[in-house]
Amino acid sequence: MTLIIILAIIALLVLWVISVQRKLVNQDELCKNAMSTIGVQQESRWDALTGMVELIKSYNEHEYNTLRDVIAQRRTIDGNSTAEEADAQENLMGQVAARLNVVVEKYPELKANENYATAMEAVDRYTNMVRTSKMVFNDTATKYNKLIRQIPDSIVASLFGFSVRDYLKIEDKKADMPSLKI
Repeated sequence: MTLIIILAIIALLVLWVISVQRKLVNQDELCKNAMSTIGVQQESRWDALTGMVELIKSYNEHEYNTLRDVIAQRRTIDGNSTAEEADAQENLMGQVAARLNVVVEKYPELKANENYATAMEAVDRYTNMVRTSKMVFNDTATKYNKLIRQIPDSIVASLFGFSVRDYLKIEDKKADMPSLKI
């Protein structure tokens, strides 16, 4: 009888470990999916920025070459990418966008170009989609991190090598609230 009780307890413990492991894998996959979504949207945004850079070619060869060299540094973000890698790509895109703004100010006729307007709309659309996806990733990472840090699930998480995920950063200038003092 004692053997049956011991085997039942072991069986319940094994079933519990399997259940927790499955839950952790599910949350880990959701994090990977959210990061992959960011990567897909960043790729689309890179394509739109590249199109804008191609428009600059006929206006200023030096700026075109400079921007093309920066764009060559782009990296693919997928489900296995880290928050740091995704943030680095965002920073790189920000450099390209800032440089494009300088060029557009020098050449007002470029701003009036229909292709430029279409590309700019695409960049804006993908920028908003990336922003939304970053929020989804951070929310998903929060749920995952809670799971692997709370007892008793943390025991199973450590046994199977699950580790805390970093969060994506927000831009410093957007993090500061404006003063509402009169």
